[in-house]
Amino acid sequence: MQYAVSRRGVPGPASLGKWCSMVSKKMRVTLRIVGAREGRRLNSRYRKNPRPTNVLSFSYGRGEGDIVLCHPVIAREARAQGKRLAAHYAHLVVHGALHLSGYDHETKAEAARMARAEVRILARLGLGDPYAVESDARR
Repeated sequence: MQYAVSRRGVPGPASLGKWCSMVSKKMRVTLRIVGAREGRRLNSRYRKNPRPTNVLSFSYGRGEGDIVLCHPVIAREARAQGKRLAAHYAHLVVHGALHLSGYDHETKAEAARMARAEVRILARLGLGDPYAVESDARR
């Protein structure tokens, strides 16, 4: 775990590690929590998007890599979607870990497969479908 921001409001290492291990207990992952400036820099450099994003995954081989979580973006999204911050973090950690396990969402079929895996894993954590919550919050 690496914290490049204040840990206030950020889930603790035990929770972050648990959510990552729900994808695979054999993963070797560095989770880095960053602020908007670093999130913007990384997203611009690696995805050619000048704004910070919620999660980025950098794979170094199947099940190995870095997951970068941008706290200000995640907090803003959670508020806007009416989600608990911890639940949104759990979803994004699982999402990032699935990327490191070979999942992607470049095509409609890949996106559906990845979303099903996310929903299944989050249900094992006692959390609802993050996509249903998001669509409910938009009403």
